[in-house]
Amino acid sequence: MKLGDFLYQVGTTFGVGDDKSLGSPVARLMRAAPAEIGPLVPGGYLVVGSPGKGQLALCPWVSVFDPDETTTATRGMYLVYLLAEDRKTFALSLNQGVTEITKALGAQEARKRLAAEAAAIRDALPADTKAGLSPTIDLGGRSGLPRSYEAGNLLAITYEIAALPDELTLRADLSRMISLYQEALAVREEVRQTTRDTIVTVIEQPPATTTELLLHFAPKDDGEYLQTVKARKLRKSRSHETLVARYGQHLRAQNIEVGTNVHPRDLVVVKNGTHWLTEAKFIRRGNATSAVREALGQLATYAFCLYPLDAQPHKLALFSEPIGDVYTRLLEHHHIAAVWPTDEGWAGSPTATAAGLT
Repeated sequence: MKLGDFLYQVGTTFGVGDDKSLGSPVARLMRAAPAEIGPLVPGGYLVVGSPGKGQLALCPWVSVFDPDETTTATRGMYLVYLLAEDRKTFALSLNQGVTEITKALGAQEARKRLAAEAAAIRDALPADTKAGLSPTIDLGGRSGLPRSYEAGNLLAITYEIAALPDELTLRADLSRMISLYQEALAVREEVRQTTRDTIVTVIEQPPATTTELLLHFAPKDDGEYLQTVKARKLRKSRSHETLVARYGQHLRAQNIEVGTNVHPRDLVVVKNGTHWLTEAKFIRRGNATSAVREALGQLATYAFCLYPLDAQPHKLALFSEPIGDVYTRLLEHHHIAAVWPTDEGWAGSPTATAAGLT
């Protein structure tokens, strides 16, 4: 099905007529969004359509998720087609998860924080990147989730369902918004580094002395895969994911908690109530210099930007091979433990060994 046909059919039939159940044809069509729209997004992205839960939603949606950022509309940044309450418009919105922050702060404060974060990221984006896009969306007048979606909007394109653009334009808009998605994720990290307390979403802070129930260890597939980029096929090797998976499995075998659902961090390790912020680096051709520098910089950045200053994590650098005595001592000097694989298992710096991470 063409993208335009999908949007038109949903927009003109959702909630119309006698069948207003979640088993209606249009509700089934929305749940079939992965098959209908999935081929239009880059490989690895997730497409999810939701007509509602329990009952038809005021503003049903079809979302596109970068799984490195989020796989759910409850948290993180994502791209979404939002059908307005009056069923006259669809907004293609770069938006933010509202559910978790609303539960934590309440609707009014959450909307205030979401709007502030959206504005900060939007202001930091290059002018040509956001040219022609709207900083606001209008989903209707009712209270509830639609108001939160409006607050969370970064930039959007709104379509009149009765006058949808042609298929080529719709697909070009989708491609543009996916590129914007990636740009905004990078900009958000820059804003996080320069403006404390402005970025309030996707920060998952495990308690210092209790089990972290939200940690989930699910490393990506580490097999080679083909990705089509501008009509060129690139063969990629996920050596980084192999390293993360191997070390994570080693720790889990010792009943140590490990989580990979903590983007942009590679791993979070919780052992005996101690939180280890972990960055993995694959060393190429035996040159550990770049890997050590990157690990040092990223661990320092993430610790400063993602954690309160009075609750800093322990830091751990994971490498694909030994880094040598000088670099081991350099990291230890900066209070960063280091580990790497050996023929016998896992070795590491004195701090890592003392903590039982090797």
